[in-house]
Amino acid sequence: MAIQIGAKPDSGFDDPLGMLTDCHRRIEHFLQILRLVADRSVGRTMTDEETAAVQASLQYFRAGGQRHNADEEQSLFPRLRAACGDEDSREIAGLEDDHQDASALHAGVEELYASWIKSGALSGRDQEKLSSMTAQLAELYRQHIQLEEQVIFPRAAKLLNAETIAAMGQEFRARRG
Repeated sequence: MAIQIGAKPDSGFDDPLGMLTDCHRRIEHFLQILRLVADRSVGRTMTDEETAAVQASLQYFRAGGQRHNADEEQSLFPRLRAACGDEDSREIAGLEDDHQDASALHAGVEELYASWIKSGALSGRDQEKLSSMTAQLAELYRQHIQLEEQVIFPRAAKLLNAETIAAMGQEFRARRG
């Protein structure tokens, strides 16, 4: 992503909840690229700039998106489940289901974009599938991010102590090491 002067710097490992929120902004950014290209490039070969942007976006979801899911599923969610009740566990299970649903949609999007890049075009049917899948991803992420940022992350900040948060940050660091 481009550097924006005056923008808040990304959070570090000492603020793992902030890191997850920062990652949400990147998810939204790269998803927007996938949606824009799918919707604006109908019936033609992608430009070199579009191809590069799509490839960077797909790579982000392959690597950064998977790390983000692992950060939540392996570090945050188990600790939050231990600190909360049954209702929270159901919310967390729904978020984990979202990760699975998003993975399936990402696989389809990746396949369609790979075909488009290789052949230079998509059939009308495949173009419609790509637009539909990216729209589904956008809605899934919109709801998912809203729940995490308005409910789950604030709850974690309230319920998890500083030692627990620090341990999460170290786990995040290890995933990136």
